[in-house]
Amino acid sequence: MLTEAALAPAAGLGDSDYGGTRPRFSTLRSAGHTFLEHRMAVVGLGFLLFVVLFCFVGPLLYKTNQVSANVVVATLPPSGQHWLGTDENGFDVLGRLMLGGQTSLEVGLGAAIVGASMGVVWGSVAGFCGGVIDSIMMRVVDAVLALPALLLLLVLAVIIQPSVPMLIIIVGVVSWLVPARLVRGETLTLKTREYVDASRVVGASRRRTVARHILPNVLGTIIVNATFQVADAIILVAYLSFLGLGISPPATNWGAMLSDGLNYALSGYWWLIFPPGVTIVLTVVAVNYVGDGLRDAFEVRLRVR
Repeated sequence: MLTEAALAPAAGLGDSDYGGTRPRFSTLRSAGHTFLEHRMAVVGLGFLLFVVLFCFVGPLLYKTNQVSANVVVATLPPSGQHWLGTDENGFDVLGRLMLGGQTSLEVGLGAAIVGASMGVVWGSVAGFCGGVIDSIMMRVVDAVLALPALLLLLVLAVIIQPSVPMLIIIVGVVSWLVPARLVRGETLTLKTREYVDASRVVGASRRRTVARHILPNVLGTIIVNATFQVADAIILVAYLSFLGLGISPPATNWGAMLSDGLNYALSGYWWLIFPPGVTIVLTVVAVNYVGDGLRDAFEVRLRVR
């Protein structure tokens, strides 16, 4: 008798779930090998690990005051006491860079998770149901996409007092549209496959079919897109902070640091501008390279099945 377990190899699910003969780690090993061959992706991943350690472990080793301002030591140039100088409020710039990085990375990762989760649910439901439901859901996506994301962010940031959790939600809410369209497109393709038709024949519910046969096969698309969403979220947070709509001081992020530093651009205080600006650029580029590497890895994984 035909059962859903017999469909697992064709559906691309983990063979260990059904007692298949081909172990899951073989495809993961192939994907990992492909990723490691992408040298810039490896360099980007190494840089991101360094940034994470710098932002979250660095403050434990390089202790600075990031709570109360001290204008007596404001805008001091780099020295042995303050490696990257001090800002207009007397805060140590290197310590500020670590603190701001925590906010930028937390919002970037959190918003990517929120946006990808919303997009996966919306896109998979629209693509699998099809018909009128698909048309209505995708018209909603098209209508929201017609509005500039930055404009939506500005409106939400004015209405809601920005904080790290609220920034995650705000940026995530405007980031789910592209994942929704990608997942919907993949779902439309996958739902016509023979193993999906067979799962219906053996009595699998729609929820089970989506969870066990559709979503595992769009996992690569989801992960790669979520990686790029991290970079986009970091830039969007920098936009908001640059426009004065970021989190309230003494909290900060790299965008807020860059915005404050530009007020002193003509005064020669380069240490207020270059550290946050260069950090934003390098982090975003590193995330994009990692995304490229993951895309290549998952494409190979799909070919070897």
